[in-house]
Amino acid sequence: MLNTAFVIGNPDLCIGCRTCEIACVLAHTEKKLGTEAIKDVPFVPRLSVVKTEDVSVPIQCRQCEDAPCAEACPEKAIVQREQTIYVLANKCVGCKNCLMACPIGAVYLTRVEENPCQKTAYKCDLCIETPEGPQCIKKCPTKALSLVLPESITSSIKAKRTNAVRNA
Repeated sequence: MLNTAFVIGNPDLCIGCRTCEIACVLAHTEKKLGTEAIKDVPFVPRLSVVKTEDVSVPIQCRQCEDAPCAEACPEKAIVQREQTIYVLANKCVGCKNCLMACPIGAVYLTRVEENPCQKTAYKCDLCIETPEGPQCIKKCPTKALSLVLPESITSSIKAKRTNAVRNA
């Protein structure tokens, strides 16, 4: 049975507005925002909207079962926590192994606020600290993002197998 959830984007619905990126940044900022403080928030979203001439869609962590990023981490700073693959920033040494190991390029590196010379990995964590869940999904104006739960993957696989048998 699969045990991680992930967010997926529908390129037919995505308009490339980057609202998901803004929602991500705001969900992960620890500063209390006032009208003057918004300019001080570092813009480091945990997803990236990829735009081409024909299509746009957010790319973010697929919360891989085998998590190549976690396997590549010498410090064991990437772990499974609840239904997500999570970066323990306090253990990360910024070696970049996880960036190289990620098959879709969904792990990023950023400076640590307390020590600008130090860098740490970061990636989508499904807004695990936010009770309402992934803010990118909640704020997307076209509903282009959806949460894929392990149960829905399992039932989808069973349905496809049943259809394959019926159509054989």
